[in-house]
Amino acid sequence: MLEKFPTINSTLSPNELGKVIRQNYELSDKTECSIFRLAMNHLYIVYDDEKNYVFRVYTFNWRTKLEIEEELRLLLHLKETNRQVAYPIADKSNEYIQEIEAPEGKRFGVLFSYAKGVKTAKFSHQTSFLIGQALAKVHQSAENFELKRISYNTQNLLTHSILRTKKFFKKTNDEIDFLEKLSAFLALKMDSIDEKEMRYGSVHLDVWFDNLHIDDEKEITFFDFDFCGNGYLCFDVSYFLFQLLATNLNEAEYQEKADSFLKGYETVTEISNEEKKFLPFACLAIMVYYISIQCDRFEYWTNIFLNEDHLKRMVGNLKRWIAYNKIEIE
Repeated sequence: MLEKFPTINSTLSPNELGKVIRQNYELSDKTECSIFRLAMNHLYIVYDDEKNYVFRVYTFNWRTKLEIEEELRLLLHLKETNRQVAYPIADKSNEYIQEIEAPEGKRFGVLFSYAKGVKTAKFSHQTSFLIGQALAKVHQSAENFELKRISYNTQNLLTHSILRTKKFFKKTNDEIDFLEKLSAFLALKMDSIDEKEMRYGSVHLDVWFDNLHIDDEKEITFFDFDFCGNGYLCFDVSYFLFQLLATNLNEAEYQEKADSFLKGYETVTEISNEEKKFLPFACLAIMVYYISIQCDRFEYWTNIFLNEDHLKRMVGNLKRWIAYNKIEIE
């Protein structure tokens, strides 16, 4: 019997973590720490009197230290340009990343400001307008801001992703066949883009209601830039619209919110015609990628739902988007 049995994904004690955070960030004796969510990464809420923070502990072997540093560099850049984002907070030694020796190995932790407001999928078209404006302002600062992280191109979004998904499910089925056909179709679309007409820079890649807070239906704050990388800025626009359709079964309500979101965005910066042509396809490429990520991280975040039925639901959402946008896959 091994003296210490190997682990792949431990849960750090919130009480002990709270002590470390209180000491490293010189918070008050009233500081408390509790688990918020154990998913792709582990999130803890830190309470210090009337002030709240979020402490993210990255799962083992998920992000390198350089990748995290680049995420934080982007967030600090956005904060300096007065964009509405949750930002990292330095400790008393002016360090942003904490190194934690967990049973499985070294993990990294970062303390973030707490985004004001609430998380909700039930927002008005007026609020959708404000989300568009806020995202456009983020994109103004993120354009041409290059990160030493993944570039979301045809290979990373499609070619490599479909291979990993096929490997996870081991045997082919109608959904895998559909994803293969979709990937080939999207690869042709991406390869035919006129890049000169596409804004490029740092993208969030996961902009939807779960990663933003709305304060009094007036102020929008984005957070969780864990998937940030280099890509077309319209990826974020398309992905938000896809998630908006997925969470609004009434298509008339969706269209009103989508139109409002785009109008809000274009009060700040224009979406080119080439970008608008690509919007119906961009989110599909992202979803092909995210299905593969769920497969990759299966053992780390206990997604017992990840089976053929889940894949059918995911593909069903893709097909609903395809039908709504009248896309014909050749």
